[in-house]
Amino acid sequence: MPRGANQKFKLYYLAKIMLEKTDEDHYLTMPQILKELERYEVTAERKSIYTDLKDLERLGIEVEGEPDGRSYRYHVVGRQFELPEMKLLVDAIQSSKFITARKSRELIKKLESFVSEYEARKLQRQVYVSGRIKTMNESIYYNIDAIYNAIAENRKIRFHYYQWNTKKEMELRRGGEYYCVSPWALSWDAENYYLIGYDSAAEKIKHYRVDKMLHIQMTEEKREGGETYKKLDMAVYSKRSFGMFGGKEEKVRLQVRSDLAGVMIDRFGKEIMMISKDKESVTVVVDVNVSSQFFGWIFALGDGVKILGPEWVKEEMKKEIWKVAERYGGSEDHAQTTQA
Repeated sequence: MPRGANQKFKLYYLAKIMLEKTDEDHYLTMPQILKELERYEVTAERKSIYTDLKDLERLGIEVEGEPDGRSYRYHVVGRQFELPEMKLLVDAIQSSKFITARKSRELIKKLESFVSEYEARKLQRQVYVSGRIKTMNESIYYNIDAIYNAIAENRKIRFHYYQWNTKKEMELRRGGEYYCVSPWALSWDAENYYLIGYDSAAEKIKHYRVDKMLHIQMTEEKREGGETYKKLDMAVYSKRSFGMFGGKEEKVRLQVRSDLAGVMIDRFGKEIMMISKDKESVTVVVDVNVSSQFFGWIFALGDGVKILGPEWVKEEMKKEIWKVAERYGGSEDHAQTTQA
């Protein structure tokens, strides 16, 4: 039998064929395997293929043969990722707001190489879940890498920070002046990546949306704020901050309708203090960073939640409510209520 032009790559092409063309539901017979190899200009005898299939196990590719009439058929079993796991990864990528639409497609395409061509089609069907809003900053991947490098090198970073203006244009904050921060960690919250860093000028921990950072540069200065960061419990920090908005830390007492107890546990964890008041409600004590986002969250829960204290938090909640009422023409009603 004449040797093919790519004979020395026989094992590589055999692995490629088995991984792409077979899975738990799709098989190849020996004649089909030989025919697929010929497409890559590789010729082989049946006996050598039997040996090669066993050699694939040394590469971590387990091929199983089973009777098919008078002959056998073969398929790959025990892949590194099962199809349900791959679907989970695809959904995570597709639903991640910080990953751009283009990068999502690229990542999913790479994931397809871990499954057969038949299973890859099922992953493609997973892609079209909805038109979710994606970040438009393609540099986020390099930003994350740059931040991790700075953390590993124990160096500060400087960067531009932007916001969108009414013309839908990127507008640098601080008039284009660089921010200088000691990076300590990256946190995922409310579908966004945040840099947790120490601002030496303000002498406090701050956070920044990674997708709104531009032109990150590692400086020669060593990081500062290590002791402050060590005292920070990231899990608690994330739970206290609504949408990663800062605010004064406070223990807030809430009266919560019993059917909303699960909402509290989902947000703050099972360790929160929860005292039964009656069959209809419970009193919950939570640690939060009091901010307009926190008040918005309370407002969204309607009459199911009431702030009991501290008094200053109740007063701030009232102010927020009146601000909204006045925006919708409720100032006169407010005045009448006050006079009454």
